[in-house]
Amino acid sequence: MYFKRKELEKFRCFKGPLIDVRSPSEYYKGHMPNSINIPLFDDDERSIIGTIYKKEGRKNAVIEGLKFFEKKMELLLDNLFKSIESHTTIPNKNNELFIRIYCSRGGMRSQSIGWLLDKFKLNIVTLNGGYKIYRRWVLDSFSNKLNLVVIGGKTGTGKTRLLSLLEKYKYQTIDLEGFACHRGSTFGGLGMKKQPSNEQFENIIAEKLNSFKCSNNIFVEAESANIGKCKIPHELFNQMKNSRRIEILRSESNRLDELIDTYSVFKKEELQESVLRIKKRLGPQRTKIALESIHNEKWDLVCKSVLEYYDKCYEYEKVGKTNIKIIDLTDKKYDESTLELINNVL
Repeated sequence: MYFKRKELEKFRCFKGPLIDVRSPSEYYKGHMPNSINIPLFDDDERSIIGTIYKKEGRKNAVIEGLKFFEKKMELLLDNLFKSIESHTTIPNKNNELFIRIYCSRGGMRSQSIGWLLDKFKLNIVTLNGGYKIYRRWVLDSFSNKLNLVVIGGKTGTGKTRLLSLLEKYKYQTIDLEGFACHRGSTFGGLGMKKQPSNEQFENIIAEKLNSFKCSNNIFVEAESANIGKCKIPHELFNQMKNSRRIEILRSESNRLDELIDTYSVFKKEELQESVLRIKKRLGPQRTKIALESIHNEKWDLVCKSVLEYYDKCYEYEKVGKTNIKIIDLTDKKYDESTLELINNVL
């Protein structure tokens, strides 16, 4: 395992297009970020080969795989070259780029494509251990000690906007909501792309952490364990719970303005569906007010009707938290002066 980890480090040092030759369903479940999926076998073909392997053994499974490969070789190569050319130049013996290829375990799928491309005199490198060893690296990365600074605050205090400001000025930040394509509340999926698989969510976080100097501050927004359907890795979440915390305060008026700017642009039907998902927790009266206010576009009443609920949830989650520094940003712009306030309390 140690040898394969060293192989992964070496593989990651090469520059050039990253090709995942696993099936589409394997790729969707989780893949190395920025990789291009050029499947050697589709999901049905992979299932057939797997069944033959179990019933008849490796030899017959390999023969069946070669039959599939022979039929699609020309199309597969055409797709591969087109995909590479859309991102960069084709790596060859005259430049320093490599076509980096991986499959599930570094077996026949990546080796077969690597062998074929080598016949075109291209620079090729395959990953010994494949995606499996990459996933081990991902999971291990969450055990590293991180110098986290958690940005907390009630709904509407502009935590995400503050995180973006920190990112703009080259602070180390982890945008968990951005990675999860979800803002974390019942309204969190509005206007966002489809959420990644939980495995892919972990891969994205690990790659971001790998780009950091862990001894420097790493800013992250306070979150529940789950962001939509994505779950924050257990080790990372535990570090977040025990890390330094900055609590952002803003007036109710500021918070309402923030929420109105964020959510009034969405369709009424989408907002009403979001309210109905928490109707049991809101109660009948607040649910009715929220739904009617959405219909009548009374956005301040909509936001007020749900703020009380979310404020109670936030106060409950904050119980037991220590090492908190409070910053009042009421009526303040989020600019360089805000960053000075943050630096002063750290």
